Amino acid sequence: MSEQESAVLLRRREGGVTEVVLNRPDKRNAFDDVIIQQLIHTLTDVNADSQTKVVILRSEGKHFSAGADLGWMRRMAENTHQENLDDSRELARLMSVLNHLSKPVIGLVQGAAFGGAVGLAACCDIVLATEKSSFCLSEVKLGLIPAVISPYVVRAIGERQARRYFISAEVFTAKQAQEFGLVHIVCDDVEAMEQRCNEMLQQLASNGPEAMKAAKDLVFAVSHKPIDETVIDDTAHRIADIRVGVEGQEGLSAFLNKRKANWVPEE
Repeated sequence: MSEQESAVLLRRREGGVTEVVLNRPDKRNAFDDVIIQQLIHTLTDVNADSQTKVVILRSEGKHFSAGADLGWMRRMAENTHQENLDDSRELARLMSVLNHLSKPVIGLVQGAAFGGAVGLAACCDIVLATEKSSFCLSEVKLGLIPAVISPYVVRAIGERQARRYFISAEVFTAKQAQEFGLVHIVCDDVEAMEQRCNEMLQQLASNGPEAMKAAKDLVFAVSHKPIDETVIDDTAHRIADIRVGVEGQEGLSAFLNKRKANWVPEE
């Protein structure tokens, strides 16, 4: 399949940065079963790639993703309950794969991010958006619900905002998305977003790759858990394990000897 035909592109940059790119600009990068499968396979491959340290999720064209593809929705409407269940489980698998990717994931959002695209953003670790980008959980307009993306979106924007926007299907701005917690940084335009992304990549390059993976796992381990003896003991084991590990030893040695750690790129 050529780059023009592929719904998802893989682009490798210097410094262990890999871009996963939605490539249906003529359809505003709308979701269908093909793009879902290609995203799952691409993200799975990237996760297993030892050369990749950071992943960027982005899109070609004016829009991040306008949500579900009309042709796909027509097919789903004609399918059986079991076929719809199987299809929905694949979208759920995509969200889980992205959410639990072992590398830091930066999401770049421009234009519209509707429906399932809000779920993609919620599954990224760091989200940058342009000031003119817009977000919408539009499913109820079609008599549907944002079911499989809901665990990630509710955690990103909170129950109170989810209760409003799941029900209202109102469009909200990048600034509002930032206030809700879905977006971390709002940039003036795409060019400014690229620059801010490059700055973030430089920031991440100074950090231990294994430590960033362990830090991401740590969030999942303690989030929404009672601070009981089990959690306290688990966190104590996690820091002890990483202190005596190869990367932890190198990081501590570099700090104590006032030198750069061996994972920090040369300037």
